Amino acid sequence: MRSLHLLRHAKSDWSDPSLRDFDRPLNKRGRKAAPRIAAEMREFGLAPELVLCSSAVRARQTWDLLAGPLYGGDESGPQEVRFSRSLYLASPAKLLELIQHVESGFSSLLIIGHNPGMEHLADQLAGPESDPLLLQTLREKYPTAALACFELDIAEWSQVMPGQAKLVRFLTPRSLD
Repeated sequence: MRSLHLLRHAKSDWSDPSLRDFDRPLNKRGRKAAPRIAAEMREFGLAPELVLCSSAVRARQTWDLLAGPLYGGDESGPQEVRFSRSLYLASPAKLLELIQHVESGFSSLLIIGHNPGMEHLADQLAGPESDPLLLQTLREKYPTAALACFELDIAEWSQVMPGQAKLVRFLTPRSLD
């Protein structure tokens, strides 16, 4: 059994029009939401072994705010964190390809990325065993700092295909209020 977590970066700041999209930081709401999602992940035992994170400023800041509460200040943290420009505004097909190339030694994976790719990939991965209410909620809106959690009954990440993952959790900052 493998677990896959798809996290859309937290809310970004649009106040400085001179910044390129890639360089936009988180706003106050985003800086508040990321640790809340992390605490919920920790409560459910969802600390991933591998983190793939977009190298965009807002995604990196989301990871920075997530890491402490998620691992409870433990020095261990995930086995590995990889920052990649290829995750910036990646299509669902590109995201799936990146997942399929993850080494088999990792049983849990967190991807921190952007919409619309994250939302569309989550919808495509959800199979018939997914919780219907969670799937409906995911399809209605995949807001910033939303986290879709999947279980996959596969031996290798290369076996991940659309329609075969079981959506078991969908967390949003609003759902934690």
